[in-house]
Amino acid sequence: MHPSAAFRWEDRGAMRALVRDLGFGTLFLGTPDGPRAAQVPVVWLDDVTLGIHLARGNAVTRHLDGATALFTVLGPDAYISPDWYGTGPDEVPTWNYVAVELEGRMVRMERDALIAQVDTLSHEFEARLAPKPEWTRAKADPRRIDAMLNAIVGFRMEVLDWRGTRKLGQNKPEAARLAAADALAARGGTAMAQRMRDAG
Repeated sequence: MHPSAAFRWEDRGAMRALVRDLGFGTLFLGTPDGPRAAQVPVVWLDDVTLGIHLARGNAVTRHLDGATALFTVLGPDAYISPDWYGTGPDEVPTWNYVAVELEGRMVRMERDALIAQVDTLSHEFEARLAPKPEWTRAKADPRRIDAMLNAIVGFRMEVLDWRGTRKLGQNKPEAARLAAADALAARGGTAMAQRMRDAG
């Protein structure tokens, strides 16, 4: 996370919403084999517990139960040219971004909890595809579903620490930040540009 207090993000509700909206990130763990990372889908099981599943054969899986791990998501990000601020030649290039780190204890799920987590995850993301009819496990051959469930392992992450960064040009004068947002939007970076406009 960025060390500047100007970019510190402490709104847990907004951080939770970013994680929910993206639903995918990177899980990091120190293992006896060295540091490892796994890209994983996630879903909130309650306000402070993430449901995560990953391949049984993943390099981190056998080390997760009972471990403290770090899960990260990266929201919108964009390169910012110093010319866009309109404040003179002494600016430098930078990168604006929104990111969340969640640190927590990992607890392995029993099979029924894994099934419920996969169902919740697919329901949440299938709902975003409406009016397409929702896919459910009932549409698939039960033997195929059983084989797929045997190939993954589910975990709960009990979140103990939340860290967020919203680096959106808050350290610049408002006119410079808005000028950079306009320049970015003109080049197709509308999601980041809107966040920069809202950062005032």
